[in-house]
Amino acid sequence: MSNTSTSERAPLAALDPSLYSIDDESLEFMKSLTGIQDPDVLKQHIIAVQAEAYAIFPYHCIRRFSFINLKLGRLPAYQQLLTLGKECKGAIFLDIGCCFGNDIRKAVYDGYPVENIVASDLHPEFWELGHKLFKSTPETFPVPFVAGDAFDPTHLTIVPPFYAPPDTPAPDLSRLTSLNPLRGHVSAIHASSFFHLFDEEQQFQLAQALAGLLSPEPGSMILGSHGGRKEKGYRTETGTQLRVGRKGPMFCHSPESWVELWDGQIFKKGTVKVDAVLRESVRKDLESVPGVPSGVKSYWLVWSITRL
Repeated sequence: MSNTSTSERAPLAALDPSLYSIDDESLEFMKSLTGIQDPDVLKQHIIAVQAEAYAIFPYHCIRRFSFINLKLGRLPAYQQLLTLGKECKGAIFLDIGCCFGNDIRKAVYDGYPVENIVASDLHPEFWELGHKLFKSTPETFPVPFVAGDAFDPTHLTIVPPFYAPPDTPAPDLSRLTSLNPLRGHVSAIHASSFFHLFDEEQQFQLAQALAGLLSPEPGSMILGSHGGRKEKGYRTETGTQLRVGRKGPMFCHSPESWVELWDGQIFKKGTVKVDAVLRESVRKDLESVPGVPSGVKSYWLVWSITRL
């Protein structure tokens, strides 16, 4: 997640407990990891952590509780990711823009080797709150966390994609202080609710940076989901108000423009397989927003890129 100055921020919307919503799968997952079996007690625990997180940085996904509903495990390429982790020894998995680390925990829960995972976010406080949310510690959940801005070259430098194995050995994940030593070594990258924080040019730069981390081995992959549209452009249909973290409306790719971006602009054409679809998103938080028509549709772009 990128730095945003106070002057660029939208007016802060108050937290609204009525927006709390958790689906059955996520509820059972939270019960299992936290040990809190009473849904009402669990709800109050989540709301308390939400308030702390919103004070750190008021991302909209925190306000509307989307952080508690699992994203990674519902991506079409999720089983491909798990197979990669189980069958390829030492397959490094990076979750960038990880926030609390919900999705990493889901992958570990489903069998991805914990020793091969690394997490990164701009705000280390979110990662620390993840331990509070899931009642874990760095000892009980020993995934290395690397704080940094994805647009800071000292953290993540843009380099061309690798088409041959890198000359450098894979780094010790526990000793990382930036993502740069991972260049050409990462087998899987997850990036959800991340790209849509940025404008078109920044999304292009971020795609370049992640591509430079990816291993050239066939089957290496990047997967995720974020705000999308049927046609590439700015999402004005859900209101034109300034959002926290952006200077204007959300820029969204369409499935077609997302495929064109990765297959031909980021990677050499024909060297990757790109899957991208739109899923309609229910936005309860928009029901009372001035200027947003009743019944307006919002879409989520669900995607994966696999090296051939």
